[in-house]
Amino acid sequence: MTDEEAPGGALRRPLSTGRVQALSDGVYAIAITLLVLDIAVPAHAENDLLSALVHQWSAYLAYVVTFSTIGASWLGHNVITEYLDRADPTFIRLNLLLLAFVAFLPFPTRLFAGFIGKDQPERVAATIYGIFLLLSSTLLWVLWRYAVRHHLVRADLADEEVQFLTQRLTPGLGGYVVLIVAGLFVPVIAVIGYLGIALFYIIPFRRFGRIRLYRRTRPPRRSGRDQHEEGS
Repeated sequence: MTDEEAPGGALRRPLSTGRVQALSDGVYAIAITLLVLDIAVPAHAENDLLSALVHQWSAYLAYVVTFSTIGASWLGHNVITEYLDRADPTFIRLNLLLLAFVAFLPFPTRLFAGFIGKDQPERVAATIYGIFLLLSSTLLWVLWRYAVRHHLVRADLADEEVQFLTQRLTPGLGGYVVLIVAGLFVPVIAVIGYLGIALFYIIPFRRFGRIRLYRRTRPPRRSGRDQHEEGS
């Protein structure tokens, strides 16, 4: 790997991705952990504990949605850093911006859980919640596109791998925009839609596609009789 020349004639070495990945993993882990702190035992629930726990359904829903979203973002980020050959200062700054939004996600999660079912505040909370989910997903997409555009990915990476990750990261952005608008009218449906987007990122659809492709392209199994006739 050759040195890069920075402005002013100073030499600048390509930056290792190891510390980028270590910091990112730590931030993702802390953000996910903070989510559960918003789920507490209801106060004065000794008379009807079951009913009090059920009454907190909004907190459970918000937890599941945000946990899935952060988990999906971490999966995408993990793939990006595995594909990287090196990093540059701009990539690191974009990564820090992404981590800032990921670390902030527990706040809109708590905001939505606290105001759901309260008409106007519910719509505001759901909109803010959706906007921050959209921003974190957009920054992950920007991070990947920057890495590809500036040739930070490994040279031995197949074009189909690059195209596949790009295709996986792109559709959810439009989905968030549609759901944010829908959340102005039916906030709960929008939040369930956010969960659907997260599951789209998490479920390995490519594996299922490979199974179907293998089934279509493999030759038909011959019977023992056919093999015997061929041998004779």
